[in-house]
This record gives sequence, structure tokens and C-alpha cells, in this order.
Amino acid sequence: MEGLHCFSGSRVRSDAEACQGPGLALPVIEYGRDDGCSVTGGHVYRGDRLPELTEAYVYADFCSGKIWALRNDGSRVAEHRLLLDSDLQIPAFGEGPSGEIYVLSFSGGIYRLNTP
Repeated sequence: MEGLHCFSGSRVRSDAEACQGPGLALPVIEYGRDDGCSVTGGHVYRGDRLPELTEAYVYADFCSGKIWALRNDGSRVAEHRLLLDSDLQIPAFGEGPSGEIYVLSFSGGIYRLNTP
């Protein structure tokens, strides 16, 4: 799958549910090429510094540097918002012992998430 688009070999299938199988589920959200090119998975925020992000999934796009917060209530996306439009290439996130999220930059920087 790429987002909600199902691939069979090199062919896009229109029936995304055909990609579902044991242990797999359809994505809860997707974004287009205008917002980036490659999702960088993140962490659920469990720190104390940014209470407005508690239990939000924080993720980014490697190419655009955009960082989002997502909340899903189990049946739908309850919140999805852009936190930061950085100029970083973000290959990964880290989580500190206190639950704070760190953003890793392809150029070697490590940044603590400060933007609510």
C-alpha cells in the first residue's frame, strides 16, 4: 500500500480493501505529494512539557520537513494538524525517558520538539 492506494506488483488496484489481510489494516490517513514524498513514523507524545499534544501521534515527512500531530478515536481521525513546517530532512524520531519527542535531522542535528 501507499496511503490508501493498493498495489499488486507494479499495478495500482482501485479496491484498497483487497490489500487487507491477517494482521494488516488500512491507513487512517494519507497526504498528497504537495505535502511531501515520504512519511517518517514518529511517536505518541507522553511527555509533560506539551500537554496539548498528550496522546497525539507525532510524525513527519522526510522531504518537506512538515511535522504533524494526529489523534484517532478508534473509528475516525479526530484531529490532524500541522505543528511545524521545518526545513529539515527528518529520517527518524526519538523518545526520551520522560516521554519528550526528539526530531532527528539528516544533517546530523537532534532537536527536542517544542512547538505545540
